[in-house]
Amino acid sequence: MASVFDNIKGIFNRQPNVTETKMSSMVGYFGIGSGEGKQYSYEDLAREGYMKNAIVYRCVNEIAKGASSVPFTVKSGDTVLEQHPLIDLLDRPNPLQSNSEFFASLYGYLMLSGNAYTLKVGGVSGQPRELHLLRPDRIKIEGGAGGMPTRYDYMLRGRVEASYEVDQETGFSELKQTKLWNPMDDFYGCSPLSAAAVEVDQHNLSSKHNINLLNNGARPSGAVVFKPKDESGFHANLTDSQRQQLLTDLNNRFGGTNNAGRPLLLEGDFDWKEMGLSPRDMDFINLKHMSATDIAMCFGVPSQLVGVPDAQTYANVAEARLALYEETIIPHLRKVESDLNEWLVAQFDDRLTFEYVIDEIPALSERRRRIYENVVSAVNAGIMTRNEARELVGLSPLKGADDLLVPATLFPLGESGAPPSNDGNESDAEELEEPEEAEDADEDEEKAVGDIDLRPTAGMATEASKGLEWRKEHNRGGTTIGVARANQLVARESLSVSTVRRMHSFFSRHEVDKRAEGFRQGEDGYPSAGRIAWALWGGDAGQSWARKKRDQIERELEKATADDLHIEINDPEETKAPSVSAAVRKGLQNKVDKHNEKYGDTPTKRATLRMLISCFKRGIGAYRTNPQSVRPSVRSEDQWAYARVNAFLFALRRGRFRSGKFDQDLFPKGHPLSSKK
Repeated sequence: MASVFDNIKGIFNRQPNVTETKMSSMVGYFGIGSGEGKQYSYEDLAREGYMKNAIVYRCVNEIAKGASSVPFTVKSGDTVLEQHPLIDLLDRPNPLQSNSEFFASLYGYLMLSGNAYTLKVGGVSGQPRELHLLRPDRIKIEGGAGGMPTRYDYMLRGRVEASYEVDQETGFSELKQTKLWNPMDDFYGCSPLSAAAVEVDQHNLSSKHNINLLNNGARPSGAVVFKPKDESGFHANLTDSQRQQLLTDLNNRFGGTNNAGRPLLLEGDFDWKEMGLSPRDMDFINLKHMSATDIAMCFGVPSQLVGVPDAQTYANVAEARLALYEETIIPHLRKVESDLNEWLVAQFDDRLTFEYVIDEIPALSERRRRIYENVVSAVNAGIMTRNEARELVGLSPLKGADDLLVPATLFPLGESGAPPSNDGNESDAEELEEPEEAEDADEDEEKAVGDIDLRPTAGMATEASKGLEWRKEHNRGGTTIGVARANQLVARESLSVSTVRRMHSFFSRHEVDKRAEGFRQGEDGYPSAGRIAWALWGGDAGQSWARKKRDQIERELEKATADDLHIEINDPEETKAPSVSAAVRKGLQNKVDKHNEKYGDTPTKRATLRMLISCFKRGIGAYRTNPQSVRPSVRSEDQWAYARVNAFLFALRRGRFRSGKFDQDLFPKGHPLSSKK
């Protein structure tokens, strides 16, 4: 065989336009170490590799059966067809083969030879009527130096039985070759089996060695030593006939499994010397396992699936089978899919496409489950829309599913300190949290704000009445709470302190709805659901009124409770802190509003801005005067101060500290943690 350098030189010395003829029956590889070349025919590969090697047999069948079992669809545009002549052809390619048998053979040929040849037989209309697979070793390709085949010849018994011309402009032929990439050949694909030929030889020879060893009774051989001496004392030798007779007698009497363990009877000057090998020298089992792993690697099959012991590449068989599909079978499917669309499908209709349905592969169910979980999490977290998620899992979009969903428990705080709204409606959760009507205000609280007029204005009543009419006409906007609130406003009855707080909270949360389409007159969709809900709560007039009344209420309540607080202004921690900024004051006020919205009706749980400001300043002071008490994760004094405020509010509503005891003088009188008597 020519050397590698001779082959390379031949490429550059090749004359153009010289016709080249090759046979797919010959697949070669260079010998390891010796530099000697060895040739394998397709028949050698099929017989010695596939038919006589269990690992190759298993690998080829894992790929062929796995690929042929994947369902397919035929689409016209985006429409999946249920009936079509192309579907009938693929379901029954020819009278002798079903769909599964046909494609299993195709992928089997591809694994054994690196080539698969499909022949189509046309019908009356010019469309293919049947599909047949031809043995790769019977195909001879003739082509020029340009790399384009000119003709496929079907050879049988050394004669050309049929020829299939190749259009040099389009590359079209009645015979379609599907091949694996071959870096050393323009016309024939490279078989995985040829790449694993050395390992297949090793595996087969190891098996033969073990068989021969078993035939010898699973014991190593030995030597019969003949040490006679003649009358003069010199050593004598056996004649050729005596030596042959001795060997024949030993093999007949003591060789084979039936004679295993049989004692050897030696007479005269004969002696037996056993020749044993070390366990390391006799480790053919490990050699087989190493060869099996390499063979499986060449085919792209995880070694766990071919029965190699101690193969821990994957955690379990399910993961190994998933890897088989993702890394090996699916790429082969895509290759065949592309070839069929280009060569076969276009002859029926240019708008048709042939597709394998990858998502219906049972082995990929775990992958699909993980994808669905990730997609659902992304939708629930507001990262992607429902239609974006549907596109990722191969589903068609839905109308109205292009908006992000905001989790009910996680929302960004705007300048108002309130969460934005999705659609302008009060949520179902809000309706459950605020049942009508838990507004029996505390007597002390009502007395403290008794001088404040909490009767809705005429403008609020007009807006609420408009909201009720819109809701009846358009059947959208607001909830039962919103309807109840509108009826209160229309009646212009005096509202409770808790109702004022709820109104202020509603307008803070839904301020963003004013920027949505359909909120203003003249816009599409006017009045939107958000605009109707806004009107039910009194509209812009209600928003301004609720803000004004809330501020009045909080000022009066803070005055009423100031004497009860007994805050020590000379507290060292508090005096070390400067006055809080306007931004901090606003943030603390938001915390007061949020807390009192749920717990403010109970005097012993009600928070005031003065409480939180004092608590915040003490946190700043502690950060400066006692830095060793600050956790390493805290990066600023404001962060430490807010943490102290949050801990205080937790204790205020729960009646217990998370850890430690502090700021007990700030709790209202009657609170279980208050230091006030």
